[in-house]
Amino acid sequence: MLFSTETYVQRRQQLRELVGEGLILIFGNNEAPMNYPANAYKFRQDSTFLYFTGQHRDGLVLAIDCATGQETLYGDEIDIDDIVWYGSVTSVADMAAESGIARTAPLSQLSTLVAPKRVGGLHYLPPYRPDNTIQLMELLGQSRAEVMAGRSQSLINAVVKLRSIKSAEEIAELERASHIGYLMHTAAMRMATQPGMTEAYIGGQLDGIAASYGSIVSFQSIVSMHGEILHGYPSAAPLEPGRLLLVDAGAETREHYCSDHTRTTPISGHYTPQQRDIYDIVVACHDLALTHAKPGVRWWDVHMDVCRLMTERLKALGLMKGDTEEAVQAGAHALFLPHGLGHMMGMDVHDMEGLGQIYVGYDEETRPSTQFGLASLRFARRLEVGHVVTDEPGIYFIPDLIDLWQREGINKDFLCFDRINQFRNFGGVRIEDDVLITPDGCRFLGSERIPYKADDVEAWLMA
Repeated sequence: MLFSTETYVQRRQQLRELVGEGLILIFGNNEAPMNYPANAYKFRQDSTFLYFTGQHRDGLVLAIDCATGQETLYGDEIDIDDIVWYGSVTSVADMAAESGIARTAPLSQLSTLVAPKRVGGLHYLPPYRPDNTIQLMELLGQSRAEVMAGRSQSLINAVVKLRSIKSAEEIAELERASHIGYLMHTAAMRMATQPGMTEAYIGGQLDGIAASYGSIVSFQSIVSMHGEILHGYPSAAPLEPGRLLLVDAGAETREHYCSDHTRTTPISGHYTPQQRDIYDIVVACHDLALTHAKPGVRWWDVHMDVCRLMTERLKALGLMKGDTEEAVQAGAHALFLPHGLGHMMGMDVHDMEGLGQIYVGYDEETRPSTQFGLASLRFARRLEVGHVVTDEPGIYFIPDLIDLWQREGINKDFLCFDRINQFRNFGGVRIEDDVLITPDGCRFLGSERIPYKADDVEAWLMA
């Protein structure tokens, strides 16, 4: 376990107090076969289960009775066949003791616990893996639709409240993830300028660094000369001099705390004048967010301030026109920035997104938009000390999107399509860092800085 037994005991006590009544069930993950049962993907524990128990073994369920305070860890002991192939593991009883849980029981007894009707009902989180969904269907005797509809809003709210604020211990682990991210990105930047490199080779090297220093990558690495494709996964394409390579990648520590950075590197070692014009705008937007982010400020407002700056700078390049505020309110800038400024991060790279993004990134004060681009802002509510968010502005030239807007006259009063079409083959630029909200403002996570300002990048590549 990463933290002390008392840490997990206190977390569960806070959870029980927030939910108030009923029976809480938190399901751990099971092994997931790739192509046959004995050939599984690398095991990854459910983040919420890990948050409240610290245990990494598969096939476990945590039950908390809010009325009595009784906690039980359900799981089956491994048999001799498992020991022959995988070696001895900690018993369920010993795992429970490590986590400060008094009782254990085999999984077969879980149905007995769930069967009685209880004051306050049954609380579980929305399942995201089919096997856990099926387990709930069998336990409750319900259809999949009924199981999904029965997820507990009070439990979701409680988990979001607790996991959103990172403790000093968690911040230290996030900074370990940032160190791995630094090693990944600096390696990718070096490789980007080496002859004969391919996107796939660099992506594979990133996977290896993440696994060597931590557990796994925090998401499938984005490595592409087509930076305009937001999730451009690596192909076998060799790198082409004169183009930009966008790398969006991160790592998870062995306890599954994440990092997430993006850098856009000139394959030739220097940005062309056109590339530099766009790149410097993204740098300015990235740095503006750092000056505005502090407790009490809505991330929605930081996003909108970034959009205003981006619009002003694009107007100066002749790519946009008209009144800046009117253009931003109309969403004209979303032709270039079709996503949000950032997302919350922690034990998931999009922290707790499986619980429902509207509950993680929004609240009663701040509601999601349906406008193109702004609808993809995953986090928008007021910042608090202990929040960890990503700062990731970008500018992209997406030919199909340009063609659609030009054909349909979308935001034609604010967009200079003749000039925009000169950038059709540009690609895209994104710069991303992980930011901790502090009492006085914010700071980068990690002590090492991946170069991102154009002069620094070029000097670093040539060193």
